[in-house]
Amino acid sequence: MSFALITQSSRSDDKQAVRAAVADALSDSAVTRLIVEPRVAERFAPTVAEENDTFLGTVVAALMAAERLDVEVAYVSPEPTAATRRYRLPHGPQARQLAETGTATPVPLIRDDAATVVFGSARHLGANGEKLHGECYVDNERLFDGDVRSVLIEPTLEAPGLRAQVERWLLPGKWIHGRAVQTGGTNIVVEREGVVNERVLKRSTFYRHVTDLLLVRP
Repeated sequence: MSFALITQSSRSDDKQAVRAAVADALSDSAVTRLIVEPRVAERFAPTVAEENDTFLGTVVAALMAAERLDVEVAYVSPEPTAATRRYRLPHGPQARQLAETGTATPVPLIRDDAATVVFGSARHLGANGEKLHGECYVDNERLFDGDVRSVLIEPTLEAPGLRAQVERWLLPGKWIHGRAVQTGGTNIVVEREGVVNERVLKRSTFYRHVTDLLLVRP
């Protein structure tokens, strides 16, 4: 097995820089594993943990765009994150040891219709701090119809691949599991790993990619 190290040299959302680094690594036909090691240089996400998970998602999105999901991915986060907890991964020196010696297993890969990959969480929100007006389905099951505070979306380690719930100030809604979450409405904005894109949409979908991710896990 031959691996290549992908480290962070700019903002975690710098897709052009990450795609160049991934393409350079894959130019060596012997490389079968990418070791993703975030090193926060310039904060983009609200927390360092979310910055790390954003960088991992950007690397995997580059692999997806290159149609190279046959390449394994190991995640070496210096600190615990939502992704390390969800996929039961170590962090720090133990993560580096696992990255070099561990075995990859397929896990669901969750992306959206903008080809952004999520490992921590995403939300559908209403623009300008208002309630989200519209409707949302998880596969064929309706999550809400009307006005809500927000919809929380999380990948899952097991199939079918993701779960979603309506967020409320007091009692959150029940989790519904499925392969896809689709929200349609008049004022949708999307939050990914804690970062809100202020562009207002009429529709947004998160779903399980057709090809799973080969993730190195204990």
